[in-house]
Amino acid sequence: MKLSNNKANSYLKSHATRIVTEPMKTHLPPIITQNEGAKLAVEDISTFDRQRQTNALLCILALGQNEIAGGKFSSAADVFAELDSPDEEDKE
Repeated sequence: MKLSNNKANSYLKSHATRIVTEPMKTHLPPIITQNEGAKLAVEDISTFDRQRQTNALLCILALGQNEIAGGKFSSAADVFAELDSPDEEDKE
């Protein structure tokens, strides 16, 4: 992964306010480095929330794919037929 907007660890210590405001303006997270290696990405909360939502959807899709691969699914016709059939409680 190519990282841009790299900042040294010392930058984090001396420019905390800028670290907070910059990602909101640019939508590019500053990458904090230590010993010439990337250690931390700082992103605004809306980007963080969108990423979490995206990850949750991807997990749901993966679970669905696993169930399909394992044969745990019903055809659309069967699902609609079950929805159209009266419930056991309705028969009483």
